[in-house]
Amino acid sequence: MERLKEKYKKKVVPKLEKDFGWQNPMAVPKLAKVVLNSGTGQALQDAKMLDTVIANLRQLSGQQPVKTRAKKSISNFKIREGMVVGVKATLRGQKMYDFVDRLINVVLPRVRDFRGLPLSGFDGRGNYTLGIKEQTVFPEINPNDVEKNHGLDITIVTTAQDDKTGTALLKYLGFPFREK
Repeated sequence: MERLKEKYKKKVVPKLEKDFGWQNPMAVPKLAKVVLNSGTGQALQDAKMLDTVIANLRQLSGQQPVKTRAKKSISNFKIREGMVVGVKATLRGQKMYDFVDRLINVVLPRVRDFRGLPLSGFDGRGNYTLGIKEQTVFPEINPNDVEKNHGLDITIVTTAQDDKTGTALLKYLGFPFREK
């Protein structure tokens, strides 16, 4: 299933070369990695919640997620340095392309009241972050097995130098951005 990778090579690269006047195909930005991150604030009280989040992220990414730990103690949130506060998985290569293809064509159309992705998710360096409020929009997760919903942050890291080229890359790949 190399649909998105083929689309990038055959359609996106020539369009970007034409739009930005690049002579060298290696200058064209591409997807570098996709980072799936889920903060597990509720896991401090409920240890089973962390196991559920890890299992869900394993299903979505196809690989074992990594626990992220607190760097500082924050007394208001009852967090001590070194406590597990989240789970993340980094996708590269073919898994990354497969995940982005599923995200564009299957997951985003299933989001309730979806009107397009906001352009405000860019970070100034061509990378895009979006948040999904419930993990049940992914077809891999059975909604009947979900006890508690948790959110998910998806960061798409590109080799683009600025938001203009990053936006063009993701638009040509098929990301449904909101019109202003």
